[in-house]
Amino acid sequence: MRPFHLAIAINDVEETRAFYTTRFDVEVGREAKKWIDFNFYGHQLSAHVKPEETSPIKTNGVDGKQVPVKHFGIVLEWQQWHRLADKLKSLSTVFIIEPYIRFEGDIGEQATMFLQDPSGNALEFKSFKDDKQLFAK
Repeated sequence: MRPFHLAIAINDVEETRAFYTTRFDVEVGREAKKWIDFNFYGHQLSAHVKPEETSPIKTNGVDGKQVPVKHFGIVLEWQQWHRLADKLKSLSTVFIIEPYIRFEGDIGEQATMFLQDPSGNALEFKSFKDDKQLFAK
């Protein structure tokens, strides 16, 4: 699979750098005064300073929870997801949706959690015990 590229709006380069490098398995790539790139689990995440483009999170109901409509993230291996959830909890992370198992016992059962970065970008980290469930109907 080829890496994807995603560009997001942020308020501040330094607070964004601190957030992503402290919590996730990322490295900083190229950067300038108004933008910074991260190796986000093998994908290119570009964060550009543009505070007027950040906005409050809007949600939609999924599995009894209010899920951010605009969000991005990564599908991790099962144990990797659990290690990240434990790490985020140890850092007293404020979650939009606490780590839990969604659609338990149904097609598409998955571990998931949602949080937001300092600029309000919503992130989802999820995992499937069986990766074939990712696109299951």
